Amino acid sequence: MLTVRVQPKASRARIDGFATDEDGKRKLRLRVTAVPDKGRANKAVIALLAAATGLPKSAVSIIAGDKSRTKTVRLEADPDMVLKRLADASEG
Repeated sequence: MLTVRVQPKASRARIDGFATDEDGKRKLRLRVTAVPDKGRANKAVIALLAAATGLPKSAVSIIAGDKSRTKTVRLEADPDMVLKRLADASEG
């Protein structure tokens, strides 16, 4: 499981990398162009994470925080591989 902090309505979708949030926990920061209306931003988060990790969208699911900027995401894959690919995606 992965905790992400999402900024909807961004000018472009991207992964900003990991940061420690005000609550002291490490979170992956994402930007998506979709608006937070009718699940559009959540779908964009899933699509962005799937593309960045090389996983099918069906292997990525939001398990908590549907209506919040902070979400808990499940990625059905090797955690080390996921973290490496996300770190690589945030550099490029």
